[in-house]
This record gives sequence, C-alpha cells and structure tokens, in this order.
Amino acid sequence: MLIKKPADIPSAEITPKEIYLQRRRFMREFAAMTAAGVTTALLPSAAQAAMKFQHLRKSRFSVTDEKVTSYKDITSYNNFYEFGTSKSDPAERAGNLRTFPWSVAIEGEVKKPAVYQFEDLLKQHPLEERIYRLRCVEAWSMVVPWVGFPLRDLIRRVEPTSRAKYVQFTTLYDPEQMPGQRPGLLGSGLDWPYVEGLRLDEAMHPLAILAVGLYGEVLPNQNGAPIRLVVPWKYGFKSIKSIVKISFVEKQPMTTWEKANSREYGFYSNVNPKVDHPRWSQATERRIGEDSLFSPRRKTLPFNGYADQVASLYAGMDLKKYF
Repeated sequence: MLIKKPADIPSAEITPKEIYLQRRRFMREFAAMTAAGVTTALLPSAAQAAMKFQHLRKSRFSVTDEKVTSYKDITSYNNFYEFGTSKSDPAERAGNLRTFPWSVAIEGEVKKPAVYQFEDLLKQHPLEERIYRLRCVEAWSMVVPWVGFPLRDLIRRVEPTSRAKYVQFTTLYDPEQMPGQRPGLLGSGLDWPYVEGLRLDEAMHPLAILAVGLYGEVLPNQNGAPIRLVVPWKYGFKSIKSIVKISFVEKQPMTTWEKANSREYGFYSNVNPKVDHPRWSQATERRIGEDSLFSPRRKTLPFNGYADQVASLYAGMDLKKYF
C-alpha cells in the first residue's frame, strides 16, 4: 500500500468536509486511542480520518475460507434501532454519538465490581482480529473482520461469584443522542435501554468477544462504537451495541426483543435453520454484497457454521423450544 508523506499530500486532500465535521470527535478519541496502540491513517476507500489498530494478531478462530464483506456494506447496512428502523438510519444518524469519554460498569454477582474507562479496557486486553459470520434473523448475513478481545478475559478479571448464572448487558440510554429512543416516527416502540443476556457458560466460550473495531479500525458509531458484543453462533440482534453496563445475575434476564415479542425472539437466539421466524423461513440467507440477479441464496448453517465449537453448550436441550 502506498503511504503518502505529509509533503506529498495536496492541500485539497488534507481536510475533506467529512473529516472537518467529525474533527471534535476525532480529537477526543485520538488521545485515548494512541495510548492503546492506535495510529491514524487516511483510508483510500473513505474520505474520513480512520484510527488504525497496530500489531493485531490473527485469531485461530477466524473464518478464512469466505470472502469478507466490503467495508462499505458493513458500515452502511445495519440494525441499530437506537438510531431508527431503516438499515441506512445508523450510518446517517449515528455520526454525532459521543464515544469519548466512555465507561463500562461491572456490577452484580462479582467479587471485583468496577467502572472501567474504555481506554483502560484496551490497555488491559490484547486485541486481535477475528473474521466471523454475522447472521441476522431477517435472513441476511455478512462476513466481518472484527477487532476485539474474548469476553471471558474480562469475566475472569472481575471474578463472578457462585451465584452468577447469567451475564446481562445494557446499552447507552440517551434519547438526545439516539433519536430512535425518542417517541415518534423514528421510534421502534422498544423498551429502552436495550438489554441482552447470555448464560455464563456461553459468555465464557472463547468465540464470544467484545468488539472495538472492524477492518483494523476503531469501530464506527453505526456499528456499535465504542464497544459491542459479538456472539457468532447467534442471530445478530444478540450482539448488543454501545455497551455501558455488564451485570452478573442469578436469574435469566428479560431481553429487549424477548420482552417486545417473545413469540419471534427467544432468549437463546441461536441460529437454527429448522426453526423458522413466524413470518419467514430461516433455511436460507442472502449474503450482503452478493446482490446480483443471479446470486443464489445460501443455505443457513446450524449455529451459523459454528456447531463443532458450540453445540455441546446445548446438549440435551430442545432447540425448538429454547430458541
């Protein structure tokens, strides 16, 4: 890749409009990110200042035999109902979300409750790139090169008590910044803030990660900045974004989509092609980026293709009942 030196860059390229409009956010975050080994670069594919993670190790859990979805598609086709219900709403409306300073509170049944500043989490947990499939319950999928660290590393650090059976995640609640949380045309009717949950053994599985970036860059706002959950064997709505609180609890938490419509969205949310959504089939999926007239739909894989790694978590369970 050709890297231009400052003297080689024409003045017209130095401050594109898109960068200027996000300058304050960039400067706020730059101080935190440089402490975590992040530098800046001008991406040829986007006229914006991108903060790049350096020296990322490749994870042995990555999917290497599938074409990775383009950066443009990953960052422009999203479900993030805090910013609206259209797939384009997050990219259009999330730009002003303030992601620095940011903290994540750890509470509940743990020996070491704490409030972690985001930059401290980056310092304490080595980051790696993991290429995972992301399967949405709406029957579309992507292959995403996430940057993050195993959720279990954080769990071990805070030492759950014997009473901790589940992990509950809560996203930011701020209707001023997140217009989808306001009543009205942009609202989805969901009960805010967004809440998700995992069994503790699911959360401890090495595939479950807290993602802070994609394509080697700091996570864009529309993709859940600054920190989100990624559980690759579950449907995408399980991957809560913009997390501000992680609680360790004894009883199974009521999740946002389960509360909104338990008939369609169960607690486990495992990808199961044999359990149809009440309004459409889950047997096949459309891969984003393969949108030509002749592109065939793909066969949906049990546990999104991760059955060999995670099926043992659900041994003896009726996966049609516990969906």
